Amino acid sequence: MYIQLNSQVIYYERTGEGSPVILLHGNNETHEIFDELIPKLSDKHSVYALDMRGHGLSATPKDYHYKDMASDVLNMIEALEIKKPALIGFSDGAIVSLLCAIEHSNMLSSVVCCGANLSFDGIKFSQQHAIKKEYRKNNDPKTLMMIKEPDIPLDLLKRISVPALIVAGEDDCIKERETKSIAANIPDSELMILPKEDHYSYIIHSDKMAEPIETFLKKY
Repeated sequence: MYIQLNSQVIYYERTGEGSPVILLHGNNETHEIFDELIPKLSDKHSVYALDMRGHGLSATPKDYHYKDMASDVLNMIEALEIKKPALIGFSDGAIVSLLCAIEHSNMLSSVVCCGANLSFDGIKFSQQHAIKKEYRKNNDPKTLMMIKEPDIPLDLLKRISVPALIVAGEDDCIKERETKSIAANIPDSELMILPKEDHYSYIIHSDKMAEPIETFLKKY
């Protein structure tokens, strides 16, 4: 399904019935990365899986900024009258989830952030190098966004007034101290470092997060 949000057209799919959750994918991905997770969550939730602007079947914008992606999500919640959804974001989607919660916690019930970073420096140096190399090769504005953004000050995380589950893999490309710092600065948060998992292995075409997410959501 498509929805017009101001000047942006966003594609999304909705499955299941129950308390709402919204799934947000990472850079240069689509909602299809959650194909294995969606059926598990759909047993108890109304699951909205969208393609963020410039990805998949959604329209391509002139510029790419995380704050605009967050605005798309908040506008979608309002337009579809989704009452207090939980945001479940991976990588870029986790960044967008944090921005949404910083600006409008009142619209959400909780957030689950998998592999989030507050700035490019929160990524391990080897992966920073790989991202810069990729940008020199493809000149993709979505890759450039990852280099220039986000820039989220730690003190802004204290504005998040909904419960948060902060997740990363033990071998994640996100620095562990970055993940721990995010969790430490959100007032009501839980930290989960997954053994033997990297940035992608527990979420991309995987249902490994189904049980931890459901356990977390049941509390609220």
